[in-house]
Amino acid sequence: MNTLPKEKQLAVLSALVEGNSIRSVERMTGVSQVTILRLLVRAGERCSSVLDATMRDLACSRVQVDEVWTFVAKKQRRIKQGESDEEIGDQYVFVALDADTKLIPTFTVGKRDGQTALALMSDLSRRVARRLQLTTDGFPAYIESVEESFGNDVDYAMLIKEFGPEDAGRGRYSPPVVVGVTQVVLNGHPSEDDISTSYVERQNLTIRMMCRRFTRLTNAFSKKLANLKAALALHFAYYNFCRIHRTLRVTPAMEAGVTDRVWGLEELLPAN
Repeated sequence: MNTLPKEKQLAVLSALVEGNSIRSVERMTGVSQVTILRLLVRAGERCSSVLDATMRDLACSRVQVDEVWTFVAKKQRRIKQGESDEEIGDQYVFVALDADTKLIPTFTVGKRDGQTALALMSDLSRRVARRLQLTTDGFPAYIESVEESFGNDVDYAMLIKEFGPEDAGRGRYSPPVVVGVTQVVLNGHPSEDDISTSYVERQNLTIRMMCRRFTRLTNAFSKKLANLKAALALHFAYYNFCRIHRTLRVTPAMEAGVTDRVWGLEELLPAN
């Protein structure tokens, strides 16, 4: 790993952030799978440090939160009795997105439970510098998590979607039809027009397009939870700082005032 030239490291990370699998990157760059994974983990640690240091005192005013499903090693239904599922099986990426700048101020990986929801909301509350309007889906654990993290210093609403009783059928991955939407105000006075999760739901597609391990019906899924977390840290750091948003014409970090320039991928390289 220490002898891998910088140019090779950049080639590997460039391929990873553009949605290539580990094995395809191995074929493209000639770098072994073991070395690629070691570089990914170290780059993920570097990106986590960058995000933690820079996502501070953010002037977010409208934040949307959603969860993205994936799995590690095996799907939940294939876990055997007596086998611990803490680091394998279904995993969810809880993502917060600023609707105005498209910045990702924080994300958390874990089970879809109150503990993970609280981890996300607690971290979000520490990173924003002002009262914000927050919208989540109808996951009940958010209610207590938001109250514990923000108290009354938030304008919070849930957007609860009602889906039609459509039989998805075997092997069908398109979402069911939405037949109704209910807005539930839980704290403060959120603007009705801004109660939405549309932008963060669109971000879910960006994750699936740019992280190969989120592509369904492939063998590119994560084999270790640490690798999943590293890949996501790399993705969100690249998305925030390096990738120009097509609508904004700048990076989300530039739009949010976190930085005044487009970062190069080499700035996310781990130190030797």
